[in-house]
Amino acid sequence: MGISIRTPLIHSLPLSQHCGCHVWLKMESSQPTGSFKLRSAENICRHYAETGATAFISSSGGNAGIAVAHCGRKLGLPVTVVVPESTSDRAKQLIEQEGARVIVHGKVWSEANDYALSLATDDIICVHPFDHPLLWEGISTIVDEVISEGLTPDAVILSVGGGSMLSGIAQGLEKHQLGHIPVYAVETQGTASLNAGKLVRLDKVSGIATTLAASQVCENVFNVACRRFLDDHRVLTEPACGVSLSLLYDHKIRFNPADNVLVIVCGGTSVTLEGIAG
Repeated sequence: MGISIRTPLIHSLPLSQHCGCHVWLKMESSQPTGSFKLRSAENICRHYAETGATAFISSSGGNAGIAVAHCGRKLGLPVTVVVPESTSDRAKQLIEQEGARVIVHGKVWSEANDYALSLATDDIICVHPFDHPLLWEGISTIVDEVISEGLTPDAVILSVGGGSMLSGIAQGLEKHQLGHIPVYAVETQGTASLNAGKLVRLDKVSGIATTLAASQVCENVFNVACRRFLDDHRVLTEPACGVSLSLLYDHKIRFNPADNVLVIVCGGTSVTLEGIAG
Protein backbone atom coordinates (compact mmCIF):
# COMPACT_ATOMS: atom_id res chain seq x y z
CA MET A 1 0.00 0.00 0.00
CA GLY A 2 1.29 3.46 -0.88
CA ILE A 3 2.10 6.14 1.66
CA SER A 4 1.28 9.18 -0.46
CA ILE A 5 -1.98 9.33 -2.42
CA ARG A 6 -3.25 10.37 -5.83
CA THR A 7 -4.60 13.87 -5.14
CA PRO A 8 -7.66 15.51 -6.71
CA LEU A 9 -7.37 17.70 -9.80
CA ILE A 10 -10.22 20.20 -9.76
CA HIS A 11 -11.36 23.01 -12.00
CA SER A 12 -11.62 26.26 -10.04
CA LEU A 13 -14.67 28.15 -11.23
CA PRO A 14 -14.01 31.17 -8.95
CA LEU A 15 -10.39 31.57 -10.07
CA SER A 16 -11.24 30.82 -13.70
CA GLN A 17 -13.87 33.56 -13.74
CA HIS A 18 -11.57 35.91 -11.85
CA CYS A 19 -8.62 35.38 -14.21
CA GLY A 20 -10.45 34.90 -17.50
CA CYS A 21 -8.89 31.52 -18.27
CA HIS A 22 -9.19 27.90 -17.13
CA VAL A 23 -7.58 27.45 -13.71
CA TRP A 24 -6.94 23.93 -12.48
CA LEU A 25 -5.88 23.05 -8.94
CA LYS A 26 -3.74 20.04 -8.06
CA MET A 27 -4.71 19.55 -4.45
CA GLU A 28 -1.52 18.40 -2.75
CA SER A 29 -3.06 19.75 0.46
CA SER A 30 -5.06 16.50 0.42
CA GLN A 31 -2.00 14.34 1.11
CA PRO A 32 -2.18 12.50 4.46
CA THR A 33 0.38 14.89 5.96
CA GLY A 34 -1.15 17.91 4.18
CA SER A 35 1.75 18.63 1.82
CA PHE A 36 3.34 17.56 -1.48
CA LYS A 37 6.46 16.72 0.55
CA LEU A 38 4.99 13.31 1.27
CA ARG A 39 5.57 12.28 -2.37
CA SER A 40 9.26 13.06 -2.22
CA ALA A 41 9.73 11.63 1.26
CA GLU A 42 8.05 8.37 0.32
CA ASN A 43 10.16 7.92 -2.79
CA ILE A 44 13.50 8.43 -1.07
CA CYS A 45 12.62 6.66 2.19
CA ARG A 46 11.37 3.57 0.37
CA HIS A 47 14.56 3.48 -1.68
CA TYR A 48 16.83 3.56 1.35
CA ALA A 49 14.64 1.23 3.41
CA GLU A 50 14.93 -1.36 0.65
CA THR A 51 18.73 -0.98 0.64
CA GLY A 52 19.19 -1.49 4.38
CA ALA A 53 18.59 1.80 6.18
CA THR A 54 17.92 1.39 9.89
CA ALA A 55 16.75 4.95 10.64
CA PHE A 56 16.17 8.35 9.05
CA ILE A 57 17.20 11.88 9.94
CA SER A 58 15.59 14.99 8.48
CA SER A 59 16.19 18.71 8.77
CA SER A 60 13.08 20.75 8.13
CA GLY A 61 11.06 23.81 9.01
CA GLY A 62 7.94 21.67 9.04
CA ASN A 63 6.44 19.98 5.98
CA ALA A 64 9.43 17.85 4.96
CA GLY A 65 10.18 16.76 8.51
CA ILE A 66 6.59 15.73 9.13
CA ALA A 67 6.58 13.83 5.82
CA VAL A 68 9.75 11.90 6.71
CA ALA A 69 8.39 11.19 10.19
CA HIS A 70 5.19 9.83 8.63
CA CYS A 71 7.13 7.66 6.18
CA GLY A 72 9.33 6.30 8.96
CA ARG A 73 6.26 5.34 10.97
CA LYS A 74 4.69 3.61 7.97
CA LEU A 75 7.94 1.80 7.13
CA GLY A 76 8.65 0.84 10.73
CA LEU A 77 11.91 2.82 11.03
CA PRO A 78 12.81 5.46 13.66
CA VAL A 79 13.13 9.10 12.63
CA THR A 80 14.93 12.09 14.15
CA VAL A 81 14.00 15.53 12.83
CA VAL A 82 16.31 18.51 13.42
CA VAL A 83 14.45 21.82 13.11
CA PRO A 84 15.57 25.45 13.42
CA GLU A 85 14.33 27.75 16.16
CA SER A 86 11.87 29.38 13.73
CA THR A 87 9.81 26.18 13.52
CA SER A 88 6.35 26.52 15.03
CA ASP A 89 5.29 24.60 18.10
CA ARG A 90 2.45 23.17 16.02
CA ALA A 91 4.89 21.68 13.49
CA LYS A 92 7.01 20.17 16.25
CA GLN A 93 3.92 18.63 17.84
CA LEU A 94 2.90 17.07 14.52
CA ILE A 95 6.37 15.58 14.03
CA GLU A 96 6.28 14.08 17.52
CA GLN A 97 2.73 12.83 16.90
CA GLU A 98 4.18 10.68 14.10
CA GLY A 99 6.50 9.09 16.65
CA ALA A 100 9.68 10.93 15.65
CA ARG A 101 12.22 12.60 17.90
CA VAL A 102 12.57 16.40 17.52
CA ILE A 103 15.83 18.27 18.06
CA VAL A 104 15.87 22.09 17.87
CA HIS A 105 19.20 23.41 16.60
CA GLY A 106 20.19 26.71 14.99
CA LYS A 107 18.39 29.88 14.04
CA VAL A 108 17.92 28.99 10.35
CA TRP A 109 17.44 25.82 8.36
CA SER A 110 21.04 25.61 7.11
CA GLU A 111 22.32 25.35 10.69
CA ALA A 112 19.79 22.62 11.49
CA ASN A 113 20.79 20.79 8.34
CA ASP A 114 24.49 20.88 9.18
CA TYR A 115 23.75 19.29 12.54
CA ALA A 116 21.47 16.67 10.98
CA LEU A 117 24.26 15.69 8.59
CA SER A 118 26.62 15.21 11.53
CA LEU A 119 24.28 12.54 12.96
CA ALA A 120 24.17 10.43 9.79
CA THR A 121 25.99 7.12 9.32
CA ASP A 122 26.06 4.49 6.59
CA ASP A 123 22.83 3.00 7.97
CA ILE A 124 21.19 6.12 9.41
CA ILE A 125 20.22 8.12 6.34
CA CYS A 126 19.90 11.89 6.37
CA VAL A 127 17.01 12.78 4.06
CA HIS A 128 17.54 16.22 2.56
CA PRO A 129 14.30 18.21 2.46
CA PHE A 130 14.72 19.34 -1.15
CA ASP A 131 18.06 18.55 -2.82
CA HIS A 132 18.16 14.97 -4.12
CA PRO A 133 17.09 13.36 -7.44
CA LEU A 134 14.95 10.79 -5.63
CA LEU A 135 12.94 13.63 -4.08
CA TRP A 136 12.35 15.21 -7.47
CA GLU A 137 11.38 11.87 -8.97
CA GLY A 138 8.69 11.48 -6.34
CA ILE A 139 7.30 14.95 -7.01
CA SER A 140 7.30 14.39 -10.78
CA THR A 141 4.38 12.00 -10.31
CA ILE A 142 2.18 15.08 -9.88
CA VAL A 143 2.56 15.71 -13.60
CA ASP A 144 1.94 12.04 -14.39
CA GLU A 145 -1.40 12.25 -12.61
CA VAL A 146 -2.42 15.50 -14.31
CA ILE A 147 -1.64 14.14 -17.77
CA SER A 148 -3.43 10.86 -17.03
CA GLU A 149 -6.61 12.85 -16.38
CA GLY A 150 -6.47 14.37 -19.84
CA LEU A 151 -5.21 17.83 -18.93
CA THR A 152 -2.27 19.33 -20.81
CA PRO A 153 -1.45 22.60 -19.05
CA ASP A 154 -0.39 25.74 -20.90
CA ALA A 155 1.35 27.06 -17.77
CA VAL A 156 2.15 25.94 -14.24
CA ILE A 157 2.23 28.10 -11.11
CA LEU A 158 3.99 26.86 -7.98
CA SER A 159 5.76 28.05 -4.85
CA VAL A 160 9.50 27.67 -4.48
CA GLY A 161 11.57 27.43 -1.32
CA GLY A 162 14.38 24.93 -1.54
CA GLY A 163 13.41 23.99 -5.08
CA SER A 164 12.23 20.38 -4.91
CA MET A 165 8.77 21.24 -6.22
CA LEU A 166 10.22 23.19 -9.13
CA SER A 167 12.75 20.45 -9.90
CA GLY A 168 10.16 17.69 -9.71
CA ILE A 169 7.57 19.48 -11.83
CA ALA A 170 10.23 20.35 -14.42
CA GLN A 171 11.27 16.69 -14.52
CA GLY A 172 7.67 15.59 -14.94
CA LEU A 173 7.02 18.07 -17.73
CA GLU A 174 10.14 16.97 -19.59
CA LYS A 175 9.03 13.35 -19.25
CA HIS A 176 5.81 14.23 -21.08
CA GLN A 177 7.51 16.45 -23.70
CA LEU A 178 6.11 19.59 -22.06
CA GLY A 179 9.40 21.25 -21.15
CA HIS A 180 8.49 24.21 -23.33
CA ILE A 181 5.55 25.44 -21.26
CA PRO A 182 6.16 28.31 -18.80
CA VAL A 183 6.52 27.55 -15.11
CA TYR A 184 5.94 30.50 -12.75
CA ALA A 185 7.93 29.78 -9.57
CA VAL A 186 7.08 32.23 -6.80
CA GLU A 187 9.13 33.16 -3.73
CA THR A 188 8.23 35.37 -0.80
CA GLN A 189 9.94 38.58 0.19
CA GLY A 190 12.63 37.66 2.70
CA THR A 191 13.14 34.13 1.37
CA ALA A 192 14.05 34.90 -2.25
CA SER A 193 17.17 32.92 -3.06
CA LEU A 194 16.82 32.97 -6.85
CA ASN A 195 17.79 36.62 -7.20
CA ALA A 196 19.19 38.01 -10.43
CA GLY A 197 18.78 34.71 -12.24
CA LYS A 198 21.32 32.87 -10.09
CA LEU A 199 21.37 30.82 -6.91
CA VAL A 200 22.41 32.74 -3.82
CA ARG A 201 22.72 31.76 -0.16
CA LEU A 202 20.89 34.14 2.14
CA ASP A 203 22.56 35.45 5.29
CA LYS A 204 19.18 35.28 6.98
CA VAL A 205 15.60 34.56 6.11
CA SER A 206 12.44 36.36 7.12
CA GLY A 207 8.81 36.66 6.11
CA ILE A 208 5.55 34.95 6.93
CA ALA A 209 6.08 31.80 4.82
CA THR A 210 8.67 30.11 7.03
CA THR A 211 8.38 26.82 5.15
CA LEU A 212 9.87 28.62 2.13
CA ALA A 213 12.76 29.81 4.26
CA ALA A 214 15.67 27.81 2.90
CA SER A 215 18.75 30.01 3.19
CA GLN A 216 20.28 28.64 0.01
CA VAL A 217 6.43 39.19 -2.37
CA CYS A 218 4.11 41.25 1.77
CA GLU A 219 2.74 39.21 4.63
CA ASN A 220 -0.81 40.52 4.38
CA VAL A 221 -0.98 39.82 0.65
CA PHE A 222 -0.41 36.11 1.16
CA ASN A 223 -2.74 35.90 4.13
CA VAL A 224 -5.45 37.56 2.04
CA ALA A 225 -4.88 35.01 -0.75
CA CYS A 226 -5.16 32.15 1.76
CA ARG A 227 -8.38 33.57 3.17
CA ARG A 228 -9.87 34.10 -0.28
CA PHE A 229 -8.96 30.54 -1.25
CA LEU A 230 -10.58 29.28 1.95
CA ASP A 231 -13.78 31.13 1.04
CA ASP A 232 -13.67 29.96 -2.59
CA HIS A 233 -12.75 26.30 -2.04
CA ARG A 234 -13.21 25.53 1.67
CA VAL A 235 -9.54 24.56 1.88
CA LEU A 236 -7.04 26.01 4.35
CA THR A 237 -3.52 26.56 2.97
CA GLU A 238 -0.38 28.09 4.40
CA PRO A 239 1.17 31.37 3.16
CA ALA A 240 3.79 29.35 1.28
CA CYS A 241 0.90 28.25 -0.94
CA GLY A 242 -0.81 31.64 -0.83
CA VAL A 243 2.23 33.15 -2.54
CA SER A 244 1.26 31.23 -5.69
CA LEU A 245 -2.44 31.94 -5.37
CA SER A 246 -1.73 35.66 -4.98
CA LEU A 247 -0.44 35.79 -8.57
CA LEU A 248 -3.93 34.91 -9.77
CA TYR A 249 -5.99 36.80 -7.21
CA ASP A 250 -3.94 39.96 -7.83
CA HIS A 251 -3.82 39.57 -11.64
CA LYS A 252 -0.03 39.65 -11.64
CA ILE A 253 0.02 37.40 -14.71
CA ARG A 254 -2.40 37.56 -17.63
CA PHE A 255 -3.44 34.48 -19.58
CA ASN A 256 -5.42 33.90 -22.75
CA PRO A 257 -9.07 32.79 -22.38
CA ALA A 258 -8.33 29.32 -23.78
CA ASP A 259 -5.30 28.69 -21.54
CA ASN A 260 -5.32 25.86 -19.01
CA VAL A 261 -3.33 27.08 -16.01
CA LEU A 262 -2.26 24.47 -13.47
CA VAL A 263 -1.70 25.64 -9.88
CA ILE A 264 0.02 23.30 -7.45
CA VAL A 265 -1.82 23.76 -4.14
CA CYS A 266 1.19 22.56 -2.19
CA GLY A 267 -0.65 22.50 1.15
CA GLY A 268 0.47 23.32 4.64
CA THR A 269 1.01 20.63 7.21
CA SER A 270 0.82 22.84 10.30
CA VAL A 271 -1.35 25.69 9.07
CA THR A 272 -4.22 26.82 11.30
CA LEU A 273 -7.05 29.29 10.79
CA GLU A 274 -5.62 31.41 13.61
CA GLY A 275 -2.31 31.57 11.76
CA ILE A 276 -3.77 33.36 8.72
CA ALA A 277 -6.56 35.29 10.41
CA GLY A 278 -4.48 38.15 11.73
